[in-house]
Order: sequence, then C-alpha cells, then structure tokens
Amino acid sequence: MSSVKRTLKRQGLTKYSQWKKWHQYPERPFPEKPRILVQIDSMREGLPKEHLYVYALIDVCSRWAYAKPVKAINSWQSARFFQEAQQTSRFDFKLIQSDHGSEFAKWFTKRLISCGVEHRHSRVRKPTDNGHVERFIGTLQRECLNRTNRSFKAWKKAIPEFIHYYNTTRPHMGLDMKTPMEVLRSY
Repeated sequence: MSSVKRTLKRQGLTKYSQWKKWHQYPERPFPEKPRILVQIDSMREGLPKEHLYVYALIDVCSRWAYAKPVKAINSWQSARFFQEAQQTSRFDFKLIQSDHGSEFAKWFTKRLISCGVEHRHSRVRKPTDNGHVERFIGTLQRECLNRTNRSFKAWKKAIPEFIHYYNTTRPHMGLDMKTPMEVLRSY
C-alpha cells in the first residue's frame, strides 16, 4: 500500500487533507561541545494496569545522561523532568530534541522556549535521529532495569545509582574509553 501511495504522490495524483499538520525540521546542529544537542525520550514497560515509565535524557557530545522513573507521562511531567535534568547537569542546555510523542507536544515546547531552550522534533519515521537516547534507554534496560525488581520503588532507588555509575565510572568506547564526566571536565 505504501508503494502505491508513493507512486501516486510522485505522479501528483493525491491530495492531502486540509487538516494535515506539516512538520518543519530545522537543520540538526553538530554537537561539537556539550549542551548544543540534548536528546530526550520516554519509555514505558509493563501491562496497561501496571505501567512503569522512565524519562531519559542524554547530551550527544559528552554522553552525560540523566534518567528518572515517573508514574505518568505527559507534557507537564516532561517539563518537570527537563527542569530537574537542567539543575543536575553542570551546563545549560541549548537545544532539546525529542520524538513526536504527546508528552513532547506544544505545551512542552512553550515551557522550553520560556527557559531559553530551543526544541526540535526528530523527523517522522527516522528513529536514528534520536539514536543516542534510544541506545541509552537500551543500556539502562539491560544494565539496570532488567536486574532490578519491577516496581516503582525499586526503580526509584536503582536508576540514580546507575546514572551515577554511568556518568562517573563506566568508560564509553565512543569517548575513547573516557567517562562522560571526564569529557565534561575537558570543556
């Protein structure tokens, strides 16, 4: 079906709904220094009645990361998580990049702009745009959450311990076997 739609589009034979939201994507900045590009995402685990949620954020240059379990995901929680991460970090964020989840909608964007931070959405159907945070969430699941009881209380204790280890002790191959804090000290 998608091949047929692409062919019809190419031939100019399709019309789009007048209510379709067109996305504009400013050019992605090159993360040559910390703070220039920070990626944010959320994760959900479990059955509908027992969902557990985690927000994750990572600076693309230094790989400094922050994560926190929450009981619900929405724009208000996203803004609150962003503010906590901003206070925890040693640098101010310049641009936050997220996917198109409802928790990163207009209200979240307005909160970021009021804090002096730009907000950029990743391109639709391009999961590699947020690849660093997606990889970090996978690492968080493999190295922390899969080894912890699946409860909000256990995650609230284990995630901060893992984040401290991730940022200060765990060497990263992408950083020439340095830790994120070592990279931050060099800037």
